[in-house]
Amino acid sequence: MATGTNLIDMAMGYMRSRVVCAAARLRIADALSNGERTVEQLAKACCADPASLHRLLRVLASIGIVTETAPGSFALTPLGEPLRQDVPQSVWAAVVFWADLLADDWSHLTESVKTGDKAARLMERAGLPWRWAQVADANAIFRAVMGTAPAEQYAAIANSWDFSPWQAVADLGGGGGSLLIAVLRSFPHLQGMLVDRPASIEAAAPRFADDRLLSKCQLIAADLLEGVPAGAQVYMLKHVLHGYDDEQAVRILRNCRSALPAGGRILIIEFVLPSTVNRVDSELERSLMSDLNMLAVTGGKERTEAEWVRLLERADLQQWRIHPVPGDPVSVIEASRAGG
Repeated sequence: MATGTNLIDMAMGYMRSRVVCAAARLRIADALSNGERTVEQLAKACCADPASLHRLLRVLASIGIVTETAPGSFALTPLGEPLRQDVPQSVWAAVVFWADLLADDWSHLTESVKTGDKAARLMERAGLPWRWAQVADANAIFRAVMGTAPAEQYAAIANSWDFSPWQAVADLGGGGGSLLIAVLRSFPHLQGMLVDRPASIEAAAPRFADDRLLSKCQLIAADLLEGVPAGAQVYMLKHVLHGYDDEQAVRILRNCRSALPAGGRILIIEFVLPSTVNRVDSELERSLMSDLNMLAVTGGKERTEAEWVRLLERADLQQWRIHPVPGDPVSVIEASRAGG
């Protein structure tokens, strides 16, 4: 019976996700930013039905996001504070990204497993609307999540590989630039290049200005499938290639090789899956869940060491070594031109 109960609990896990997502979408935390308010006041601020909102608030109180200070009056808790959009390190965009936009793709996981195709194509063939196309701020939410965590969170990655012999490093598909900022802080002699799509580069520019790094960085708009700008000796790709199938990943790696100077390095910062999964492991579960996320959302995949080696070989690159990152589930796969 205990095992069955555990499985049912797993099956019901989406409920808490949807509750937190509803709180974010209704902007309840923002409505509580100035202190406790009644259900009626919150309903007006959140454009919600008072009785239904009260039911949601009671659940939020039971999981610690708000607290009911008196019958029908609620206040925000420290746990709920990051759901505000106007606070440093707000998680509002991340919550909506995972529990709204990507949850829609995950609802088609069974068909993705059956067909090997991503959810967007499955929905298109079935004539179903795709959530990403329905939500006006979907792309802005994506950009707010990718590479925008505090640079301090990337310090372990930045210090897991010795950048000191090099002069210039490029972060390809680097989003908001947090990894590049972390590397430049740890190795101040470096020049940097942030390369991403135009909207991401535009969004990242203020962060580099605030960090006084614009004088030593180039912010370059580019499509990695079409080409990689020259000018760096080290090219980093963090959680980029897992978003692509093998053919596209090889194409990007070949573009990297074309830009790479003699003796230069490519650093692929990704999960490296084990060849066999023979244990219960919450950290490994995260990597394997990411693999299913790539299946349903992007059509990409997480890869084993053998699979990474095959990709590099197809791109006429060679793996030097894999560097584990202390305290982080990713590894740094160091590669160079084959034979050099």
